[in-house]
Amino acid sequence: MTRLALNSSVAAEEELEKVPVLASRAFSSSARQLKNKVPEAQKLFQEDNGLPVHIKGGTLDVVLYRATMTLTLGGTCYSLYWLLVASMPQKKA
Repeated sequence: MTRLALNSSVAAEEELEKVPVLASRAFSSSARQLKNKVPEAQKLFQEDNGLPVHIKGGTLDVVLYRATMTLTLGGTCYSLYWLLVASMPQKKA
């Protein structure tokens, strides 16, 4: 083997030796522990407050719902307008 090939194989082996160390760092117990927020969200969405489930998330859900409905109704009206225009007979010149 040439000296360059030997050096590159040694470097590759050194890199492979680092992999288990890096993997163990990714799963170490010293990482910040996050609080489980799922039970709180379950309580929020299971409350019987008369709201549909797609609006129970708060203000952002209401804004997104209203924007979606506005765009849907606007698009439907726009489509119906052009359907009406297309169904009219053309003027003869």
